[in-house]
Amino acid sequence: MSAAVLTWPCAASREVELAPRTTIRVGGRAEWLLEPRDPDEFVSAWNAARERGFEPRVLGGGANLIVADGLLSGVILSTERMGRVFRPHPELDAREGEEFVPTRAALVPLERDGPDARLVAWAGCSLPGLVRVTRDLGWSGFEGLAGVPGHLGGGVAMNAGGRWGETWDAVESVRLLGADGVVRQLERGRCTPRYRDAALGGALVLGAVLRFRVDERAAVRERVADYLRQKSAVQPVTERSSGCIFRNPAPELSGGRSAGQLVEEAGAKGLRSGDAHVSEKHGNFIVNRGRASAGDVLALVEEVRARVADRTGIRLENEVKVWSE
Repeated sequence: MSAAVLTWPCAASREVELAPRTTIRVGGRAEWLLEPRDPDEFVSAWNAARERGFEPRVLGGGANLIVADGLLSGVILSTERMGRVFRPHPELDAREGEEFVPTRAALVPLERDGPDARLVAWAGCSLPGLVRVTRDLGWSGFEGLAGVPGHLGGGVAMNAGGRWGETWDAVESVRLLGADGVVRQLERGRCTPRYRDAALGGALVLGAVLRFRVDERAAVRERVADYLRQKSAVQPVTERSSGCIFRNPAPELSGGRSAGQLVEEAGAKGLRSGDAHVSEKHGNFIVNRGRASAGDVLALVEEVRARVADRTGIRLENEVKVWSE
């Protein structure tokens, strides 16, 4: 079927620039960009794409991603419009109940034992937004994600976070779209998330039920501010990057050194390719300090990998995802 006559079960656009939709702001264009408004529309769009011979990719907040230059053929599904949050349904516990209105809810005093401190969030919810909402409510569980960009769907799928806390610290259950096109709800006890991988078997995250702990608002606010200060001191959180480039190698191979430490020991901090720079703050970040292209960034990734391998014999593996033809 020609592109001119294709119709889709959600908003769809052709030849869409992807760089503004990524946190590092590099990359080319999508042949098709589909923007479903809710999980049901997402499932319909996903199935429609596969029925037409495409293997769609999913774009969340654009963190942990480098999109290659040029035209990326095929279909990309964006979760940008799927940013709604709800209270759990009083009878259908893992489904949406009343829509959550943060500005109104934040004015309601919380008792010490608290209300049901849970939220049902769709995949397109902003992680920074959820950190702000739970901070203002005095709900503990997401403080460690302060400064982490992206959407909830990607955060759950890769168990985003770090030494201050991870996304799965607050996940009670997750709604998934499997490769067979079937939607399932999995409880936390049936999942085995690990470092930078929720181990979901390739299933796509449509949303999650998040459970928090009621705490003093001042205490939660202070933890968020403290973690953000600590991160800002050692990571380029205010610059355009895709997050950590490389996975930390196994401690027995690296002598307990992180990827960032290995990059620094290899003398790669401050290297540049065009406007792409290895951050002077943290060797595992590449930042876009102008008009870097994806080619600049990817060339720098390979140069850093080669320098670390030459010095240590360790070949660093990507943590960041790369989309190319």
